Amino acid sequence: MDGGFGGDGRQRNVLGGTLALCSEDPVTGFYRTGCCETGPQDHGVHTVCAVMTDDFLKFSQSRGNDLSTPRPEFGFAGLRAGDRWCLCAARWLEAYQADKAPDVVLAATNIATLRIVPLEALKSKAIDLN
Repeated sequence: MDGGFGGDGRQRNVLGGTLALCSEDPVTGFYRTGCCETGPQDHGVHTVCAVMTDDFLKFSQSRGNDLSTPRPEFGFAGLRAGDRWCLCAARWLEAYQADKAPDVVLAATNIATLRIVPLEALKSKAIDLN
């Protein structure tokens, strides 16, 4: 992979197109740009644009990552079912293997995800395939 960048310098999605916006409400992404962009500082590879479910939020909390409790000291209001969020690729894969993975938006999921998660797994949970 080329680090997720196309010839125009913009990061790409898992389908090879320009990375689409994941969410501005709440504002997501490692860099809080609304996109699942990644870079050298993003050790967790927050590249999967996922649509939160109560089932996944409970699963994540059981694994030590509570995404639903507000943390005002970090400007984090907590996530609810229906929110879109850039998840760590490894956490999404773990949830997928446990049959708890939330749906994904392929157009907003960074191509860097494919280093960790097979495309077919992502496609099986995609909400934006025709």
